[in-house]
Amino acid sequence: MDNPQDFLRSLFDAGVAAANPMLCVPPFLPSPPKGKTIVIGAGKASAAMARAVEDNWDGELSGLVVTRYGFSVQCERIEIIEASHPVPDAAGRAAAGRIVELAKSLGPDDLCIAVISGGASAVLSYPVDGITLEDKQELNRLLLRSGANIIEMNCIRKHLSAIKGGRLAQAIAPARVVTLLISDVPGDIPGVIGSGPTVPDETTFAEASAIIDKYSMQPPKAIMEHLLKAENETPTVGDPVFNNMELFMAGRPKASLDAAAVAAKAAGVRPILLGDDIEGEARNVAREHAEIVLNIIEARENADGPCVILSGGETTVSIKGEGGRGGPNGEYALAMALALDSNKKVHALSGDTDGIDGSEDNAGAMIGPDTLLHAKDAGLDAVEYLENNDSYSFFEKAGGLLMTGPTCTNVNDLRAVLVLP
Repeated sequence: MDNPQDFLRSLFDAGVAAANPMLCVPPFLPSPPKGKTIVIGAGKASAAMARAVEDNWDGELSGLVVTRYGFSVQCERIEIIEASHPVPDAAGRAAAGRIVELAKSLGPDDLCIAVISGGASAVLSYPVDGITLEDKQELNRLLLRSGANIIEMNCIRKHLSAIKGGRLAQAIAPARVVTLLISDVPGDIPGVIGSGPTVPDETTFAEASAIIDKYSMQPPKAIMEHLLKAENETPTVGDPVFNNMELFMAGRPKASLDAAAVAAKAAGVRPILLGDDIEGEARNVAREHAEIVLNIIEARENADGPCVILSGGETTVSIKGEGGRGGPNGEYALAMALALDSNKKVHALSGDTDGIDGSEDNAGAMIGPDTLLHAKDAGLDAVEYLENNDSYSFFEKAGGLLMTGPTCTNVNDLRAVLVLP
């Protein structure tokens, strides 16, 4: 193989392309209603989803969608607003309030198309009474450092919100709502994707409080008081507000992983799929995958030709270092490089399909047999950078940052480890 890293990048691109909203949204569009149709939504893919609806809708249409800064896609009939992610800001708070008012304006003959993707939890911030935007911002910072997984994070977020956890559905009723989801969570759980503003919530205040305790977080006083009061539980399965709701999973991580596998086969490389729902500390997952690679090499399972190990899911990082930059994909790649110790047969890529790893401008990172050599030549201590959760700075200096820019979709992480014969 002439250029292993170009090959890995082609697999990543194939996975992202499979989650393009212009391809995966149109098949699930409903028929126009007797009344009016509005499109509302949030998330990193939501603007592109709105454009996909607009381009394939013949009738009257309007609406409002909020996405992450840099992820806007121009629409003619649907207003697109940008807001902050992963820590919410005032723009997202204002947009959420407007979306609730639009929802309340609907009648029984009207249709609401809700386009929701990962990232909605942050950009669609509408705190309950008694909790300020500043409280939510501080909580999000704590969550991002805690090592909590996305299911745990969104359980807490739903119980502090006037729009998440099915509460937007309360505002839409009795109008018909069709929810179109692009999943960024392991297991494709509707109530977790974007914190489920239009779908039933099966979590409770008690669970949210327990997660706070589990990670020894100390959120603002108003947040703990609200959770402990446990008043006005989120609407769950069987609530009448969901009687006129339909839900479709327009994009899934598995579809992107399968697309990468097809691209690998077309290049004559045998794909090995570990699953699209892998979770855990990024560095620990990397070490486990490195062990799989070394076992393949030792058993000569790659003797007849190259193979590529593909996996998806969402790993996490427990921030312990000081001043570190980077996200779970960079941390996975750095830990993988250390675990493989410059093995000459292995190249790897780990990237977030939205193009943003954590809060930096890279999608992730790529490594090869020379990664640690380049680091040594640059005077970098790879172990120290890993311990400081500073993978971005490491790859910025040693080379290997995966730069894609915003992809306007979001189906979680995609990892590819190439084992040469």
